[in-house]
Amino acid sequence: MGKVVMNASVSVDGFIAAENDDPGPIFEWLVSGEVPLDDSGVLKVSQASYHHIRPYWDEIAVTIAGRHSFDITDGWDGTPPSGIDHVVVVSHRGAPEGWDLQAPFHFVDGIEAAMAKARELAGDRTVEVAAGDVGGQFLAAGLVDEVRMDVAPVVFGSGKRYFGSVDAQHLLDGPDVVVQGNRVLHLRYRVRR
Repeated sequence: MGKVVMNASVSVDGFIAAENDDPGPIFEWLVSGEVPLDDSGVLKVSQASYHHIRPYWDEIAVTIAGRHSFDITDGWDGTPPSGIDHVVVVSHRGAPEGWDLQAPFHFVDGIEAAMAKARELAGDRTVEVAAGDVGGQFLAAGLVDEVRMDVAPVVFGSGKRYFGSVDAQHLLDGPDVVVQGNRVLHLRYRVRR
């Protein structure tokens, strides 16, 4: 069984977007370098970021996201982001009307069902959980092994919190990885058990 990793780009003060879901400049690092991160021709990062991010993206089989993320990205147009094989969407509603049911997206009700489906699909590869409210629920339930943050040099002051509405203390070890890229600091922490 693979590991479960909570991941997102985040402001220095712990937000993944403003209240209106605008991510502002937290993704500037994805276009601030010379090394192509994927085949899109759009994402170009520093060499240090490439060596940190590309192997991680290659190990992810499934991303778990909330319905809000699915909706604001228009379901990534039916193609999972970053070359990931499947997306599991935590939602009390099924697929939207007119959705291509052949797209590798799976709609489930609740984090337990999401984790079961993700583990089934991932096998021994990594399950990624998007940060925010859903990610915070997974952390609070003890289902996250690692926390990865791509910290951008911006202060939002308020907005959508990286850990969502987590209201209890959770101890992390490390960081065991610290990588400086252009306009980003990549951090990895293991969740203390």
